[in-house]
Order: sequence, then structure tokens, then C-alpha cells
Amino acid sequence: MTVPIAGKGSSPVPGRLHLGDDAIDLPAVAATAGSDGLAISSLLATTGKVTVDPGFMNTAACTSDITFIDGAEGVLRYRGYPIEQLAANSTFLEVAYLLIHGELPSHHRLDEFVERVDRHMYLPEDFREILSMQPRASHPMAMLGAAIQTMACFYPESMDPLNPAAVDLATVLLMAKMPTMISYIHRRAAGYALLYPVRGEGYVRNFARMTFARPGEAADLPDALVEALDTLLILHADHEQNCSTSTVRLVGSAQANLYSSISAGVAALSGPLHGGANEAVLEMLARIRDSGRDVPTFMARVKDKQDGAKLMGFGHRVYKNYDPRAAIVKKSADRVLEALGVTDELLDIAREVEEIALADAYFIERKLYPNVDFYTGIIYRAMGFPSSMFTPLFAFGRLPGWIAQWREMMSDPTTRIGRPRQVYVGHPKRDFISWEDR
Repeated sequence: MTVPIAGKGSSPVPGRLHLGDDAIDLPAVAATAGSDGLAISSLLATTGKVTVDPGFMNTAACTSDITFIDGAEGVLRYRGYPIEQLAANSTFLEVAYLLIHGELPSHHRLDEFVERVDRHMYLPEDFREILSMQPRASHPMAMLGAAIQTMACFYPESMDPLNPAAVDLATVLLMAKMPTMISYIHRRAAGYALLYPVRGEGYVRNFARMTFARPGEAADLPDALVEALDTLLILHADHEQNCSTSTVRLVGSAQANLYSSISAGVAALSGPLHGGANEAVLEMLARIRDSGRDVPTFMARVKDKQDGAKLMGFGHRVYKNYDPRAAIVKKSADRVLEALGVTDELLDIAREVEEIALADAYFIERKLYPNVDFYTGIIYRAMGFPSSMFTPLFAFGRLPGWIAQWREMMSDPTTRIGRPRQVYVGHPKRDFISWEDR
């Protein structure tokens, strides 16, 4: 959708593209913040040419009013609200409602949403059995993607992407069952019996209890752990048109149901270049520890681009300043470790790595600031999650953003089925060579 200018002072300027002696006007698309756009959809029909933009580094595939990022200034906002304010004052379910429905809920609306999600957290016994049949060595992201896709088999009444009631039901079912499925995947790998959700216990606390409680033992969950987990989910809830979100939109543009689209997003997130960064940070810190904890030497090797010395958890494709989420996560790391009574040598190493990077001209000039992944893995590890569960937790947090983006795409009258163009660079026409002449 194209929204009116709000506070930018003047209307965006259309562009004119010159190709030889010909010129084509490119209509302007206004932004309320950030870069205005130039519409190029008529370029092929008018000139017979297409644009080439590997990785979509300069291509806006849609307009959206969900999330705004200013990478140069280190700004992240959901529906206009700064991430710092939401992390300090909201809960994950409140932020999920904001992303999905566009506005912060009233007390009544939030209570209604929370109660509905709480009521649907239970998984049918047949569904539990399907999860239990998966090999324990299965990758958690493969299990999660399969489990989400399986929901279409159990809830066919919620599959129609053009039926608002069905979409609302699918939205609630995904939000409700995601924590239960992830807790089951964790417990299956650990060899623990699966636990049921408890009505009224609280969304994130329910997830933590189902994940960590030992059979026959009361779950002793410090408030700091639950609050930190809630905050981490908020920080991951949406992040504009990244790889997995773009995948959700692209699959949904074919009018695929919400489950199929979200499952595709999980598949995209499973790639190590997208969802595996926090695990890579822990591996880097462990290598520094195992080599004698000589952080200055490691950082010097990074600057010299020596083999095996790669700085993980620093820099971001979008942020060219301090990732606003990273500062929040850093504070959470201190609170969680203190509440759990955990001392983590890797956290001490991480702090030393950050201190050197923020004071060294080499890293400052290259805008290599800590990103959200730098401390996230340390927190998850302190809570008791194995590194294989870090990316499913990322998916858990990103779920409301995926849902919101899919719903926005489905309701946008300008949406067309995704069909990128290409520039063909293969052989020109050539005649078939018979078997005898090859």
C-alpha cells in the first residue's frame, strides 16, 4: 500500500530514466520515513529491458506499514513504536497483537487475544504422536517446518487464505501451538517426556515450563529468565523484508495458505547465513577460550584476515550503526546470568571482544558494531537451550512478523504472484546433435 507523506515536508520527486535517445518517467512512491521509491513495473513493457539487482539490494518488492529500519541511525520501529519502548513496556503477545492488527490493543482486546491463544496451546494427541515418531537426531528446524505444515492436516477449516475468519483462526492457532511444538522438539531430542500446557500460567512461562521442567519435579523458573525470554522474542518479532519474510510473502503471493507460507519461512531461516549467526558467535568465543583466551591476538588475526579468524556477531546487512536490539540483549545477559547464578567464561570473552572492537579504528571505520546475535546465544545457553535450538527460538520470535507480513500482502490490492525476471546468459539457439555425432 502507498501511504501519504507524514512529516517529510515535500512530495517525492519522480525519476526519469534515459536509454539512448529515449526516456521513461518513473512514478514516485512516497514513504513516511526512509527512502522514497521509484516504480519500474512498466520498464519491460516500455523499453524491453529489465533491471538486474542480485540479492534485491536496491529493490522494494512491496510497500509496507509494519516495520521501519534506519540502518544508518540504528533505528527499529514496529508500527511506529521504537523497539526500546516496546521491549521495556510490552509483552511478546501484546507486540504480536500490534504487529498483526496494526495498533496496540485495549485491555479488553488484549485479554481476549491472550485467552484465545491460551485456550489453543494444547496439541492433539495424534499430533504429539507424529512429533514423537521423528528420529531424535532430526534437525530441530526440519521438525519445526514439518510440524507447521502438518497443522494444515489437523485444521483444514483454517486454510482458506481469502476467508478472514479462517485467517484469524490460523493466526491464533500458529501463535498458540508454536511454543508447544518447540518445547516438544526440545524435549524429544533430550529424551524427556512431553508435557502439557497449563491454562492461565502465562504464554512465555508456559513455554519455559514445558521446555525445562523435569518429570515429577516442580519447575523453578526465575522471573528474570521468563522476562528475558519474553524480551528476546520481542526483539526478533519482525525485521522488514529479510530473506525468510520475503519467502513468506513470495509463497503467499501464490495464495498458499498461512501454514505453508510460514513453513517456507522456517526453511529460509534454517540457512546458516540467516538464522545461525548466534550459534556461530558461541563457536567463535569457544575457539578463543580453547586457544588460551588471548582476545587481543584473535582480534589482530581478524584484522589481518587470517584463516580461522572471522569476527561473528558484528556488522549487519542493514545496520551501519549499533544494532538497537544488541544494547537491550546485553543488559538481559547480565540479569539472566545473575538470576541463574551462572558464571560464563564466554560472556567475559564476549565483553572483551566488544570492548576492543568499539575502540579500534579498524572496526569503527568498517562500522562493525555488535548485532543482536552477539549476546543472544550466551543467554539461550545460560537458560539451558542447546545450540541446535537457537534457530527454532528465532522462528518463535519471528512468527508474529511473518503472520503480519503475510496478512498485509494478502490484503494489498496491488499484490501479484511473485515472478522475478532474469537476464539469460546461456547459449543462443542451437540445433540438437544426434547420438551418433556426439
